[in-house]
Amino acid sequence: MRQRLEFALVWLLLELLGLLPRRAARAVGAGIGWIAYAATPRLRRAGWKNLELAFPEMPAAEREKILRAMYKQLGWQLAEFCHMSGYTLERANQLIRYEGLENYLAAQRRGQGVLILTGHLGAWELSSFYHSLAGHPMSMIIRRLDNPWIDRLVNDIRTQHGNRVLPKDDFARGLIAAMRAGDTVGVLMDTNMTPPQGVFVDFFGRAACTASGVARVALRTGAAVLPGFLVWEPAEKRYVLHFLPELQLIDTGDSEADAIANTQLFTTALENVIRRYPEQWLWVHRRWKTRPAGEKAIY
Repeated sequence: MRQRLEFALVWLLLELLGLLPRRAARAVGAGIGWIAYAATPRLRRAGWKNLELAFPEMPAAEREKILRAMYKQLGWQLAEFCHMSGYTLERANQLIRYEGLENYLAAQRRGQGVLILTGHLGAWELSSFYHSLAGHPMSMIIRRLDNPWIDRLVNDIRTQHGNRVLPKDDFARGLIAAMRAGDTVGVLMDTNMTPPQGVFVDFFGRAACTASGVARVALRTGAAVLPGFLVWEPAEKRYVLHFLPELQLIDTGDSEADAIANTQLFTTALENVIRRYPEQWLWVHRRWKTRPAGEKAIY
């Protein structure tokens, strides 16, 4: 009964925001973001702590400004998600443009699969949707939502134009199969992990347990790895889907050392992007929760 009620509320929200003009929906989404900021003290505390760790030299007022802007961005993403299923390519092209599409196309031409290195930055749900709408369907590594009704609803929208979802619980096998088929897979690589799936690498000057599976699969299959992310550009008043040049993997023949070194390479690439758009990253995730042995908890 509870799951059905949750589904009904989510469906109603999607329908109501979807009926509003996009600008009005974004305004409502921003309002929802402000409410969420006030209503989620535990997440807010995690965000404050993370920003303090990442930018210790930054004035507290500036960190607070970033956190509030992040909640607004989340509200905007909710509004965009509600409108996605009605987008045509012509309409989407008015709202989004590519930057560096040639980098993606060059990686794809290699024919050994493409791993899009991304994170919870900007409008991450809209990025893969737009890419598929533009004729480039891809797979996404996702965590199943606890409510199967909502999970099905969300995935129906995600896959409307040929995208596929690869459940996180079958991560390695699905990823290897996709690379061998020459497919493209987007991987959110900015979440806290635990050993042995995660290894400790530097992220904003502090050890962060990070998934090493992407690095291992890339070395095993020869897949191209390049950062990709969709962010809001205030000066343009629209989104830009960036594809950065392919990363050159480290391959010394020492599989374990190379996995750690390339995981560091990927994490540094993500950090560089987050530093460019700090107000658009999900600071409320407890990214540094797993600590090396003997180190005290952060949260």
